[in-house]
Amino acid sequence: MANFNFNKVILGGRLTSDPELKMTGSGVPVTSFTIAINRHYQSKNQEGGKQTDFIDVTAWRSNAEFITRYFKRGSSICVTGSLQKRAWTDQQGNKRYSTEVVVDEVFFVDSKGEGGGSQSSTYTPDAYGAPAYTAGSASMPKFEEIEGDDDLPF
Repeated sequence: MANFNFNKVILGGRLTSDPELKMTGSGVPVTSFTIAINRHYQSKNQEGGKQTDFIDVTAWRSNAEFITRYFKRGSSICVTGSLQKRAWTDQQGNKRYSTEVVVDEVFFVDSKGEGGGSQSSTYTPDAYGAPAYTAGSASMPKFEEIEGDDDLPF
């Protein structure tokens, strides 16, 4: 039997503070920030409500540089990444835990165009660490409408 492992997270929300670029002891760029995400729910008595989740996120290398350059407090952001858990012992000897999302890709969400049209673009470093920037509208495939449903198997 094949071993199935899958760890992929997609988050969209707003930054709670300006991301700050830091360097590790070996000179690797890193930034940690929090994304606020509104979650809607319905209670047992059918009343709707909204709750905000605050998710800790870490970005490394060129993703960290990109985020600190182009995003600030209140900016809408979408990231994809993986969920990672860390454990350590604090100065008082207590075992501490942290769960965070480590960024693989970053997307602009805010509209920058006139007339309320939305724009979307993404930033993903390639396998060698060189930045690659892709405009979302330029890479959209063209789809044709399929007439009729005679050939559908259901």
